[in-house]
Amino acid sequence: MGGSVSGLGLGFDLADPDLAAAVKTGLERVEELLHNELRSDLEFLTEASLHLVDAGGKRFRPLFTLLAAQFGDGDSDDVVRAAAVVELVHLATLYHDDVMDEATMRRGAASANARWDNSVAILAGDYLFAHASRLVADLGPDAVRIIACTFAELVTGQMRETLGPEARDDPIEHYLRAITGKTGSLIATAGRFGAMFAGLPKQQEQALSRYGELIGMAFQMSDDVIDIASPATESGKTPGTDLREGVRTLPMLYSLVDEPSGRLAELLAGPIDTDELVDEALSLLRASSGMERARRTVVSFAEQASAELAVLPSAPASDALHSLTRFVVERTR
Repeated sequence: MGGSVSGLGLGFDLADPDLAAAVKTGLERVEELLHNELRSDLEFLTEASLHLVDAGGKRFRPLFTLLAAQFGDGDSDDVVRAAAVVELVHLATLYHDDVMDEATMRRGAASANARWDNSVAILAGDYLFAHASRLVADLGPDAVRIIACTFAELVTGQMRETLGPEARDDPIEHYLRAITGKTGSLIATAGRFGAMFAGLPKQQEQALSRYGELIGMAFQMSDDVIDIASPATESGKTPGTDLREGVRTLPMLYSLVDEPSGRLAELLAGPIDTDELVDEALSLLRASSGMERARRTVVSFAEQASAELAVLPSAPASDALHSLTRFVVERTR
């Protein structure tokens, strides 16, 4: 792994030394499992499938799995296996996302589709999905069913975003349903798996799953705010990426509700293909009421997430999750 857990920049305050040590050890075991699992007798396939694993990343989903498990038996092999499963699924979706978006960079390195081609990127993503499925089979039929439902939610969420709302749909409700699927669902499963395989009661399992969904949605909304508000985003995207792709994020949607006509509405009517127009749209969005409304929505979802933690025992892991909730709000200010 390298570095300390507290230096991962995820917003978790792992001040308790025992918790930090347990999570660091767990992440090292996840990392080892990922590398062992993806080795193939076809050397090129090993290289392609480890491309994004070795590019780094914050490992948010396995870290959340491990933290959720700290309320029970957090050191079991099944917890580590479950954490690896959610990370493999996440990485697989990134390979496919980069093909759909025609991305050239991912995590500071050339994306797989740019380094090789679309076919290699798609096949590498499929290979990761296959190994996630193999690993989850060792966790039992309930885990298989949960991850299968999560696959479906991920695809449905992405399809909602790709297609956009229909005429009869409320655009903001459509956006929230899309990010519930494409972002919230897998983080919810990470929390649920951590709780399941640490032997937590069903009520606590449900709370950690719901917390994961809500905090995942809050993170996505905060990324949308940061993509507009900051010259350099924490999500690794070039500012204005969503504008260029014609994707309407929450600040844009709120701005269009408040000002359905005018220059900003004209710019947001479709993809923006010049730097000058992107800069103009960013300037108008930064001054719009939509930005403040989006920030308030982030706070609302973070507060809902925090409320889910009430059924959990007071523990260093609970403190860490509350610190994450505060971080999500503070990063958008």
